Amino acid sequence: MIQGIGASAGIAIGKAFVLPNWEWDLPETGIDAVDLANEFERLYEGIRTSKNEIEYIKNEFRDMVGEEESSIFDAHLAILDDPVFMNEIQGVIERQYKAAEVAVKEAIDHFVTMFDLLDDEYMKERAIDIKDVGNRLLKHLLGAPEITLPSDTQPYVLVVKELSPSQLAHLNPSHVLGVVTMLGGKTSHSSIMARALGIPLVAGLEGKLAAPIQTGDLIVLDGESGHMFVNPDKRIVEQFECTRTEQRLKKEQLELLSTVESVTKDGTHMRLSANISSVKELDMAVKYGALGVGLFRTEFLYMDRSTFPSEDEQFEVYRQVVQKMGGRSTVIRTLDIGGDKQLDYFPLPQEDNPFLGFRAIRISLERQELFQTQLTAILRASAYGKTKIMYPMISSVEEVRQANQILRRAMADLDARGIPYDADIPVGVMIEIPAAVVIADLLAEESDFFSIGTNDLVQYVLAVDRMNEQIAHMYHPYHPAILRMLRTIVEAARHAKIPVSVCGEMAGDERSIPLWLGLGVHDLSMSIQSLLRVKHRILNTTAAEAKSAAQQCYKLATSTEIEKLLTDFNESGRSNKQNNEDEDKDSHVS
Repeated sequence: MIQGIGASAGIAIGKAFVLPNWEWDLPETGIDAVDLANEFERLYEGIRTSKNEIEYIKNEFRDMVGEEESSIFDAHLAILDDPVFMNEIQGVIERQYKAAEVAVKEAIDHFVTMFDLLDDEYMKERAIDIKDVGNRLLKHLLGAPEITLPSDTQPYVLVVKELSPSQLAHLNPSHVLGVVTMLGGKTSHSSIMARALGIPLVAGLEGKLAAPIQTGDLIVLDGESGHMFVNPDKRIVEQFECTRTEQRLKKEQLELLSTVESVTKDGTHMRLSANISSVKELDMAVKYGALGVGLFRTEFLYMDRSTFPSEDEQFEVYRQVVQKMGGRSTVIRTLDIGGDKQLDYFPLPQEDNPFLGFRAIRISLERQELFQTQLTAILRASAYGKTKIMYPMISSVEEVRQANQILRRAMADLDARGIPYDADIPVGVMIEIPAAVVIADLLAEESDFFSIGTNDLVQYVLAVDRMNEQIAHMYHPYHPAILRMLRTIVEAARHAKIPVSVCGEMAGDERSIPLWLGLGVHDLSMSIQSLLRVKHRILNTTAAEAKSAAQQCYKLATSTEIEKLLTDFNESGRSNKQNNEDEDKDSHVS
């Protein structure tokens, strides 16, 4: 057995296909001074072509797995716009009179070497992105064909030194059983994408193989534990075949729950909805039993284009979503850009901390004509089904009132045009900023509903950027401060008699179910992939026991204690305390 890094869960058994490394035939001679302008033009043309190709790949990948995962390619586009990277290439051409492709190769090698020397695993894995972008640029400068993967053979286990996100985006999951990489780890972009595609992946095998893997070798890998075998004996293969069959049966059994109501064993109903980014995700959401759309991220409508979408363009998309839901509720969140979500045609100011800067509702209230256009489109769609509007990143009552004033202007415009809409459309806010929690009672008086965005709430409360690998271990959704804030939000909503739901990642974490049952939150919205897992947990949970476990959580002082209690409850369906009490009762009886 070879121990690698389990980067994407799942069992893969099949023949290896070893992908050859990039090989470039670079010119050895320099260029004349008179050719400098031509080399720069070749470089710029290669950059333009590479950008177009990356945009195309991003769109293709987004259609497969959604907006959030496809944003990985924004980092690749950013490299081609990075002045430091470009200055390095231009400097080699201008000062050393080298061809554009030679300059690109030297720049790649320089930055990859620099990143590899850093004592930071996250930065080392970002070197793969530099190589991916650089190799794409080299391919266009040299007119070389891209290394392609077999598509007309039997399914295979792909073996490669390091797999670039661009290559992974082209993989057909029906042809690729699994992936083995010599380099990389859990936080590499390729690993993130493999998890989104459901492809098992074991990484970090450099220096651990007694001999190189050859195309045709039989590979058995477990993408969760990181275990891998090369040409194992029959007993090992049969063992992993059994495990793979068990996993497949479990998935099929979960799919049988798609039409089953989400009800605890003692009769408490939970409403499960889906978070989506596009119309294309709706069919899968409905297939998995989503009772509505709890969060429609509208940002994707504004991305991968050169201008803002018109009212009619937005209306058509919103209408499709609302109609496809067939009377089930659709919560449409207004534009949430800024931070890590940028628009090429709408440059935002450079900020030291964009996540705390000009973004989301702040942009909407600054650019009111854009905001009114979106609100008008949403209102028009509300005539076709149950629709709700939600404002993101609210921190004050003033913001809600100002947003509602623009909403009334949009209504007046539709009245003047004689266009129908739901005049009583519910309008709510996302609670994702600590300030909003503290004034939740005041916001509740201005809102028709709350939706708790736990992702941002956790990182803002704990001052932890969850995408920063150096401090990601400090990102604790079950921190006592988070639990207390959740209770504050729910109590404010209950006092104002408005509904409250959860749309962050905690909604899709089965361990959180006791917290929601304990708080009386019965409306959760999550990624489509989480729907059936969460439903299965609910069906096997007793609300009374879950509430007791939640009460215990509020008495604990550390994230570790709370997470352990919830994990134990999730695995057993009962809290440790209850189990101990039952054991005491049994001993008294005996």
